[in-house]
Amino acid sequence: MTSPLQRSANLQPASNATVDQWIDWFTNQFLPAWIEQARIPDGKGFYDQLDTKAQPTQCHRSTLLAQARLLFTFSHLAQHSDNPVFTEAAVIAREALPMFRNKNGGYCRAVATSTCAPDADLSEHGDDHSDKRVFSYDQSFVILGIATWEHIHPHIDENQEIESCWSAIETQLTDSKTGLLLEHNEVHNAAQADAPQRAQNPHMHLYEAALQAFEMSGKPIWLDRAKQMRSKGLDYFYDSHSGSIIEFIAPDLSALPGRDGQRREVGHQCEWAWLLNREAELSGNNDTKEHANALLEFADKFGFASAGIMQGAAFDAVSSDTQWYEENFLLWPQTEAIKTHAIRAASPEHAHKARALMLLVFQQYFAGQIAFINQVDKSGTPLWPEALSRLLYHLVLALTEGARSGLWRLR
Repeated sequence: MTSPLQRSANLQPASNATVDQWIDWFTNQFLPAWIEQARIPDGKGFYDQLDTKAQPTQCHRSTLLAQARLLFTFSHLAQHSDNPVFTEAAVIAREALPMFRNKNGGYCRAVATSTCAPDADLSEHGDDHSDKRVFSYDQSFVILGIATWEHIHPHIDENQEIESCWSAIETQLTDSKTGLLLEHNEVHNAAQADAPQRAQNPHMHLYEAALQAFEMSGKPIWLDRAKQMRSKGLDYFYDSHSGSIIEFIAPDLSALPGRDGQRREVGHQCEWAWLLNREAELSGNNDTKEHANALLEFADKFGFASAGIMQGAAFDAVSSDTQWYEENFLLWPQTEAIKTHAIRAASPEHAHKARALMLLVFQQYFAGQIAFINQVDKSGTPLWPEALSRLLYHLVLALTEGARSGLWRLR
């Protein structure tokens, strides 16, 4: 029996198809098929990952990150489409979230599921204790997802749940000395040498979640919270010398030595720039655009392949002094680059780059696949062939941002 995603793959556009034809296929064929096939049967939520045959590879464990991102993804699509399948998919993801919630208002990293075949190999099923921890990165997507869902499905309990999650972040996941986010709720001395490194990523995504909550609710407190996260992120992770965002710093707030301290992820330069522009748009204050422009200048100059089959694609990473590059290409940085081209779509150059890069995404990561590929090398050869469910969040945002800028239509 042919699976939904196999039927979708059989309907892929021809090799000479336009980006508009690919977008129509993705929206109207691929996504409904993915929802049908990736849904956990007789359970709540979706599988975290599908293999090259579009079969689940992690049937014993469900992560908060995947479910919360998918709640946002399908709630967001429901706002841009009259197709009820997206609202129904959002309901599936929303019903999964209570499984992760603890009595203190936070959400644990993962829960065990029981959808494996009787003969499945469960020898590598993750660290059970680690899965019980509450990670600051994950909480951002809970707020992002529920705030968007609440906008299309208003209910008082949703607002209370968001506020409870925010309270957990403030009381359990914030360093009282610096105001920086802690990696998880079992970090008791953030400056200790063996504590987790301080990461920019949780701050960026909580900034994103607060901006989304402000746009969805209109409540000024969320814009204040967004500004707070943006300030912390830039104060501690912005490298004014190169005009780039640092990924990690040491527990004592010092720079990491060597390659770790120099590494800059191109996707995050683009993602921060897009968010800073979004804050300016929502608040009417353009002060954040100065940092956004510096980040875009760094990314535009050093972050993209200039030749070859992956021309125009964003590298995984580049050093702050641009002396070395990671010439591999994860899928998600391409979508962040598309978003930054979209905010500059008034320029014919950036409009062209956005459409060309979106077409490249479909040609290199989707064409000939039942699902999609997560990472390729500079020759387009798959390095990471599995399809991660959480990446739909990146893809859908790139599509809706492009549509908002008039680069294509979502039908």
